[in-house]
Amino acid sequence: MTDNTNFNSFQKQRNKEEMKRQLIAFILMIGFTIVAFAIVATGSMQKMFAVPLLLIMAVVQVGFQFYYFMHMKDKGHEFPALMIYSGVWAAILTIAALVAIVWW
Repeated sequence: MTDNTNFNSFQKQRNKEEMKRQLIAFILMIGFTIVAFAIVATGSMQKMFAVPLLLIMAVVQVGFQFYYFMHMKDKGHEFPALMIYSGVWAAILTIAALVAIVWW
């Protein structure tokens, strides 16, 4: 009975820590979104600096989405992770090919 109680206590602690991480990631993503809207709405930053900053913030948000909310960090998600990363790689290759065709 004590082993089961210890396991339940451990499981509750682990779930609490996981929820804390997800909440922090969610707050950071909301913060990135507010900053992105502020940059665009105020026009306070030159386009040359704003576009790369917005793209970097978008990539960070996608990373948060994959890692925390799609549970890509958990065991047992290797196949979905492989499919997602393969799709990202295919998209990068497609964009690179289209850019090469347009510029040449």
